[in-house]
Amino acid sequence: MDNPMITIIRLRKEELKKNITIIQYSFTMTPFGIVILASTKLGICYIAFVENEEDGKKQLISKFPDMEIIPGIDDNQENAIVFFKNSCNPPTKMKLHLLGTDFQVKVWEALLDIPFGKLTTYSAIANNIGQNRSYRAVGTAIGNNPIAVIIPCHRVVQSTGKLGGYRWGIDRKKVIIASESV
Repeated sequence: MDNPMITIIRLRKEELKKNITIIQYSFTMTPFGIVILASTKLGICYIAFVENEEDGKKQLISKFPDMEIIPGIDDNQENAIVFFKNSCNPPTKMKLHLLGTDFQVKVWEALLDIPFGKLTTYSAIANNIGQNRSYRAVGTAIGNNPIAVIIPCHRVVQSTGKLGGYRWGIDRKKVIIASESV
Protein backbone atom coordinates (compact mmCIF):
# COMPACT_ATOMS: atom_id res chain seq x y z
CA MET A 1 0.00 0.00 0.00
CA ASP A 2 1.46 3.33 -1.08
CA ASN A 3 -1.05 5.64 0.64
CA PRO A 4 0.87 7.25 3.53
CA MET A 5 -2.22 9.06 4.81
CA ILE A 6 -4.13 5.92 5.77
CA THR A 7 -2.87 3.31 8.22
CA ILE A 8 -4.57 -0.09 8.32
CA ILE A 9 -4.50 -2.11 11.51
CA ARG A 10 -5.85 -5.64 11.04
CA LEU A 11 -8.45 -6.63 13.60
CA ARG A 12 -8.68 -10.37 14.15
CA LYS A 13 -11.83 -12.01 15.48
CA GLU A 14 -9.99 -13.45 18.47
CA GLU A 15 -8.87 -9.93 19.40
CA LEU A 16 -12.40 -8.58 19.48
CA LYS A 17 -13.36 -9.95 22.88
CA LYS A 18 -9.89 -9.74 24.43
CA ASN A 19 -8.69 -6.23 23.61
CA ILE A 20 -11.49 -4.29 22.01
CA THR A 21 -14.79 -4.11 23.81
CA ILE A 22 -16.28 -0.74 22.82
CA ILE A 23 -17.21 0.66 19.43
CA GLN A 24 -18.29 4.29 19.21
CA TYR A 25 -20.54 5.41 16.39
CA SER A 26 -21.96 8.56 14.87
CA PHE A 27 -23.78 9.58 11.70
CA THR A 28 -23.06 12.26 9.13
CA MET A 29 -24.65 13.43 5.91
CA THR A 30 -22.43 13.15 2.84
CA PRO A 31 -23.05 14.29 -0.73
CA PHE A 32 -24.07 10.67 -1.41
CA GLY A 33 -26.35 10.02 1.57
CA ILE A 34 -26.20 9.33 5.30
CA VAL A 35 -23.31 7.25 6.61
CA ILE A 36 -22.69 5.59 9.93
CA LEU A 37 -19.12 5.98 11.16
CA ALA A 38 -17.85 3.53 13.77
CA SER A 39 -14.49 3.21 15.47
CA THR A 40 -12.58 1.26 18.07
CA LYS A 41 -9.87 2.85 20.19
CA LEU A 42 -7.42 2.02 17.38
CA GLY A 43 -9.24 3.37 14.33
CA ILE A 44 -12.31 3.40 12.13
CA CYS A 45 -13.78 -0.07 11.77
CA TYR A 46 -16.92 0.62 9.74
CA ILE A 47 -18.41 3.27 7.44
CA ALA A 48 -21.56 2.39 5.56
CA PHE A 49 -24.39 4.17 3.78
CA VAL A 50 -27.66 3.79 5.66
CA GLU A 51 -31.29 4.66 5.01
CA ASN A 52 -31.75 5.98 8.54
CA GLU A 53 -29.99 5.99 11.90
CA GLU A 54 -32.04 3.16 13.38
CA ASP A 55 -31.19 0.82 10.51
CA GLY A 56 -27.56 1.93 10.66
CA LYS A 57 -27.25 1.03 14.32
CA LYS A 58 -28.88 -2.37 13.67
CA GLN A 59 -26.37 -3.05 10.87
CA LEU A 60 -23.48 -2.11 13.14
CA ILE A 61 -24.72 -4.36 15.95
CA SER A 62 -25.12 -7.28 13.53
CA LYS A 63 -21.57 -6.77 12.23
CA PHE A 64 -20.11 -6.61 15.76
CA PRO A 65 -22.62 -8.57 17.88
CA ASP A 66 -20.37 -9.11 20.91
CA MET A 67 -19.24 -5.51 21.27
CA GLU A 68 -20.56 -2.68 23.39
CA ILE A 69 -21.90 -0.18 20.84
CA ILE A 70 -22.18 3.38 22.15
CA PRO A 71 -22.75 6.79 20.56
CA GLY A 72 -19.59 8.88 20.37
CA ILE A 73 -17.11 10.46 18.02
CA ASP A 74 -13.31 10.44 17.97
CA ASP A 75 -10.53 12.05 15.91
CA ASN A 76 -10.63 9.33 13.25
CA GLN A 77 -14.35 9.84 12.74
CA GLU A 78 -13.77 13.62 12.62
CA ASN A 79 -11.16 13.07 9.87
CA ALA A 80 -13.67 10.99 7.92
CA ILE A 81 -16.28 13.74 8.24
CA VAL A 82 -13.74 16.27 6.92
CA PHE A 83 -13.01 13.88 4.03
CA PHE A 84 -16.70 13.78 3.06
CA LYS A 85 -17.10 17.56 3.45
CA ASN A 86 -14.08 18.15 1.19
CA SER A 87 -15.76 16.37 -1.74
CA CYS A 88 -14.00 13.10 -0.91
CA ASN A 89 -10.56 14.39 -1.73
CA PRO A 90 -7.82 12.18 -0.31
CA PRO A 91 -8.15 12.16 3.46
CA THR A 92 -5.91 13.59 6.09
CA LYS A 93 -4.18 11.06 8.34
CA MET A 94 -6.60 8.34 9.29
CA LYS A 95 -6.36 4.96 10.99
CA LEU A 96 -8.55 2.06 9.93
CA HIS A 97 -9.06 -0.94 12.22
CA LEU A 98 -10.39 -3.61 9.88
CA LEU A 99 -11.90 -6.98 10.65
CA GLY A 100 -11.04 -9.24 7.74
CA THR A 101 -8.93 -12.09 6.47
CA ASP A 102 -5.36 -11.50 5.31
CA PHE A 103 -6.59 -11.78 1.70
CA GLN A 104 -9.39 -9.25 2.22
CA VAL A 105 -7.05 -6.75 3.87
CA LYS A 106 -4.57 -7.15 1.01
CA VAL A 107 -7.36 -6.36 -1.48
CA TRP A 108 -8.55 -3.35 0.55
CA GLU A 109 -4.97 -2.05 0.70
CA ALA A 110 -4.74 -2.39 -3.10
CA LEU A 111 -7.92 -0.33 -3.44
CA LEU A 112 -6.25 2.51 -1.53
CA ASP A 113 -3.62 2.68 -4.27
CA ILE A 114 -6.16 3.52 -7.00
CA PRO A 115 -5.59 7.20 -7.81
CA PHE A 116 -8.39 9.66 -7.07
CA GLY A 117 -10.65 10.02 -10.12
CA LYS A 118 -9.31 6.88 -11.85
CA LEU A 119 -10.90 3.48 -12.40
CA THR A 120 -9.44 -0.02 -12.49
CA THR A 121 -10.74 -3.56 -12.97
CA TYR A 122 -11.18 -6.58 -10.74
CA SER A 123 -8.55 -8.47 -12.73
CA ALA A 124 -6.07 -5.56 -12.39
CA ILE A 125 -6.52 -5.64 -8.61
CA ALA A 126 -6.01 -9.44 -8.67
CA ASN A 127 -2.80 -8.95 -10.68
CA ASN A 128 -1.60 -6.18 -8.34
CA ILE A 129 -1.80 -8.48 -5.32
CA GLY A 130 -0.20 -11.42 -7.16
CA GLN A 131 -3.41 -13.42 -7.48
CA ASN A 132 -4.05 -13.08 -11.25
CA ARG A 133 -6.58 -15.93 -11.42
CA SER A 134 -8.48 -14.87 -8.32
CA TYR A 135 -10.49 -11.98 -9.73
CA ARG A 136 -13.76 -13.48 -8.45
CA ALA A 137 -12.35 -13.79 -4.93
CA VAL A 138 -11.11 -10.21 -5.32
CA GLY A 139 -14.64 -9.19 -6.29
CA THR A 140 -16.01 -10.87 -3.16
CA ALA A 141 -13.44 -9.11 -0.96
CA ILE A 142 -14.29 -5.78 -2.62
CA GLY A 143 -17.99 -6.44 -1.99
CA ASN A 144 -17.19 -6.96 1.70
CA ASN A 145 -15.30 -3.67 2.04
CA PRO A 146 -16.36 -2.27 5.44
CA ILE A 147 -15.27 1.33 4.74
CA ALA A 148 -17.44 3.12 2.17
CA VAL A 149 -15.74 5.60 -0.18
CA ILE A 150 -12.53 6.02 1.88
CA ILE A 151 -11.49 2.54 0.74
CA PRO A 152 -12.54 3.26 -2.84
CA CYS A 153 -14.21 0.05 -3.99
CA HIS A 154 -16.42 2.27 -6.19
CA ARG A 155 -13.38 2.76 -8.48
CA VAL A 156 -13.41 -0.88 -9.59
CA VAL A 157 -15.31 -1.79 -12.76
CA GLN A 158 -15.63 -4.85 -14.97
CA SER A 159 -13.02 -5.37 -17.71
CA THR A 160 -15.78 -4.61 -20.24
CA GLY A 161 -16.13 -1.13 -18.76
CA LYS A 162 -19.49 -1.88 -17.14
CA LEU A 163 -19.76 -0.61 -13.59
CA GLY A 164 -20.51 -3.99 -12.05
CA GLY A 165 -22.11 -4.04 -8.62
CA TYR A 166 -21.84 -1.81 -5.60
CA ARG A 167 -22.82 -2.78 -2.09
CA TRP A 168 -24.62 0.54 -1.58
CA GLY A 169 -26.34 0.71 -4.96
CA ILE A 170 -25.20 1.17 -8.54
CA ASP A 171 -26.79 4.64 -8.79
CA ARG A 172 -24.72 5.79 -5.82
CA LYS A 173 -21.59 4.31 -7.45
CA LYS A 174 -22.28 6.32 -10.62
CA VAL A 175 -22.65 9.54 -8.63
CA ILE A 176 -19.46 8.96 -6.62
CA ILE A 177 -17.45 8.18 -9.78
CA ALA A 178 -18.88 11.24 -11.53
CA SER A 179 -18.05 13.49 -8.57
CA GLU A 180 -14.44 12.30 -8.59
CA SER A 181 -14.03 12.88 -12.32
CA VAL A 182 -14.90 16.58 -12.06
